[in-house]
Amino acid sequence: MTDAIFQDDRAKLLSELNQELDYGILLTAQIGGAPNEIQLLVETAVYDEAVEGLRPRGNYIIRALGVREHRVSLGVFGRLTFTQEHPLLFHHNLPRYAVEFEGKPDNLHEIVLDISQAYASTFGAWRHLTEISADINRAMPLVDLLSAGDGLLGIMPAPLAERMEKVLAHHGMKVTKELAEPFTPRDEHGRSRASELLLIDQTFIVALAFSVDKMQPRKTK
Repeated sequence: MTDAIFQDDRAKLLSELNQELDYGILLTAQIGGAPNEIQLLVETAVYDEAVEGLRPRGNYIIRALGVREHRVSLGVFGRLTFTQEHPLLFHHNLPRYAVEFEGKPDNLHEIVLDISQAYASTFGAWRHLTEISADINRAMPLVDLLSAGDGLLGIMPAPLAERMEKVLAHHGMKVTKELAEPFTPRDEHGRSRASELLLIDQTFIVALAFSVDKMQPRKTK
């Protein structure tokens, strides 16, 4: 959801962070007043070579509404972006498939390595193989699962399912891929169900919507 009503000061915030000497400081993160709301206080600044330090520019409150996942670290950052195109959103915005197999691979260690590499190439450093329990079947160790002759490899978002399908087929195994649960990108009112991602260096928040408001400086008497 990226309605304009949630973006009043978003462009202004981004404009203060798009130059080489621009920096931001994530000052605080706290639970908001609405269910599943997180509020961030961000200060923008520019590096002043004359004093070898940061000169403050503005303060912003970012409200994440309908938070579904987050990892937050406070401090100075160099990059802030909002996006709906990122591997962290695969689990939230894309259909999930049950990937099943039949047959035994010739080399168990090679296929386990290929599965790990396929996972890493899908998510990069943002997710790890053991992080999402449903992605890979945890009913038994992966080596035992693959040597059983048939079974459920896991229930995973579409991009990962496609990669795993290729890995299993490469090792001479029969693969079936079926939609694990109904997937509807919009609700009954036609509104998008898609989550959006806020990235602040390694900090991230996945939420249904974000609002950005610039704080007015205090008036001095």
